[in-house]
Amino acid sequence: MRLDVWLWAVRAFKTRSLSVDSIKSGNVQIDAQLCKPARGVRVGECITIRIVSDLAVWTRTLRVVGLPQSRVGAKLVAQFAEDLTPPEELQKARTVPEDLVGYRPRGSGRPTKRERREIGNIYSIDAD
Repeated sequence: MRLDVWLWAVRAFKTRSLSVDSIKSGNVQIDAQLCKPARGVRVGECITIRIVSDLAVWTRTLRVVGLPQSRVGAKLVAQFAEDLTPPEELQKARTVPEDLVGYRPRGSGRPTKRERREIGNIYSIDAD
């Protein structure tokens, strides 16, 4: 099975094209070696994915346990991939930098008129 298809099938990436782009940019390694999207995946190999998001850069590590026929449901991913990601890396993905401008915690509700004006001033947008 191709690497890009396997990453998509075990839900490491939302689409196969995102998987291909990440591999081509050098963010995916198999056993600490760069690879191409068409490289074959074998059971027992360790795949490291460097994830760059707006909030953090973290590394996800997966071990190939099986090769699915096609994309699997979230509950079945454990049959095909073992997540070896350290807890520190998962914490990086979940934390939000405190100095992030305009960040509102989830569940804090809609901004008040005063808060909208402050946000507008930050981005120099007319909030009214």
